[in-house]
Amino acid sequence: MSPVMSVIAVLFVISGLLIFYSYVGYPVLLWVMAGAMVRRVAPNRRGTDPKVTLLISVYNEEQVIDAKIRNSLSLMYPKDLLEIVVVSDGSDDRTHDIVTRYADQGVRLRQYEGRRGKTACLNLAVPSAEGAIVVFSDANSHYDRMALKKLVDHFQDPETGFVTGVTHYRSEGHEGLSKSIGLYWKLEQSTKVLESDLGSCVGADGAMFAIRKELYRPLKSYDINDLVIPLNVIEQGFRGRVEPEAVCLEDTAAGSRNEFRRQVRITNRTIRAIINYRHVLNPFRYGFFSFELWSHKACRMLVPFALAIFLLTNVALMSHGVVYQLTFCGQMSAYLLALVGHLNGPVKLVGLSKLVSIAQTFMMANLAILVGWIQYARGQTNVTWMPSRK
Repeated sequence: MSPVMSVIAVLFVISGLLIFYSYVGYPVLLWVMAGAMVRRVAPNRRGTDPKVTLLISVYNEEQVIDAKIRNSLSLMYPKDLLEIVVVSDGSDDRTHDIVTRYADQGVRLRQYEGRRGKTACLNLAVPSAEGAIVVFSDANSHYDRMALKKLVDHFQDPETGFVTGVTHYRSEGHEGLSKSIGLYWKLEQSTKVLESDLGSCVGADGAMFAIRKELYRPLKSYDINDLVIPLNVIEQGFRGRVEPEAVCLEDTAAGSRNEFRRQVRITNRTIRAIINYRHVLNPFRYGFFSFELWSHKACRMLVPFALAIFLLTNVALMSHGVVYQLTFCGQMSAYLLALVGHLNGPVKLVGLSKLVSIAQTFMMANLAILVGWIQYARGQTNVTWMPSRK
């Protein structure tokens, strides 16, 4: 093999390892490490419950806000210690009217004129929150009755700065989409749980996470709050935990196109957050957490480029052995399965439905990351949002 082909072979191996590590190797490594560690004992419950403020971010949510408020009022937490605040980013439908119906039950409305964006509204709402613990939620996220209690109990540990729950997705009329998203989120949640056991989880679930109010720092309008807020907490010397039993239900976006746009918006803001907080990637300052951030977020954002290199180098190496021919066939099969999934499976592949779902999830996620990079390179930011289920 010539020197040029040797370099191509090295690129082939490196790109393949990066892809494998990002989605399989890293979770497996965490699992091995967690199995070998001595688990810390959860702190015993002591003292009284803290005052909690539940912030519900909305924009034109007349279809779901009534059910969300009723769900929030039904949560198992002392009523005199729970403040429910609906934060409206310039809603111009019936959302405000619906919220004010519950004023006599203690539900408060913070309405901000014009489209400022969710993050800008949180900057205004958090300082006025009465609770020592602030919980961030969305209008279409329905909490299990014990979810709030399970989140807040973790703050008995003085080292805990934020706690995130787990979202389960449901979908009507988009079963394939629901399964696809479900596979992706199972991987995400299992990875976060392992990170939490070992040190601190990377990021939070935007539909359900809590922080100590004193740790909140004002965000830039383009910041993705469920990643940047946890990063700010880590910077201040605290850790993040996952509570698997704190569960909420949320509808998926209305169709694969809207779900893809949502993923693009998320990945665009994630890329920006990683670059702006690149100092947290320094292991000499942030230790094991920097390794988690590299592995869970930074490497994941590089996978689309690794996929392109892996395919191109594979094509160049086709004549250098059967191994390269087999990997090429494997890649083409994965892309074909993803295409079948995208077309809603017009061809019935007996016994391959799960592989189709996995391939579709993987390709959709990485295409969204690629588009997110393109938007970032163009200087495009996503500050405001439109509920994708409408």
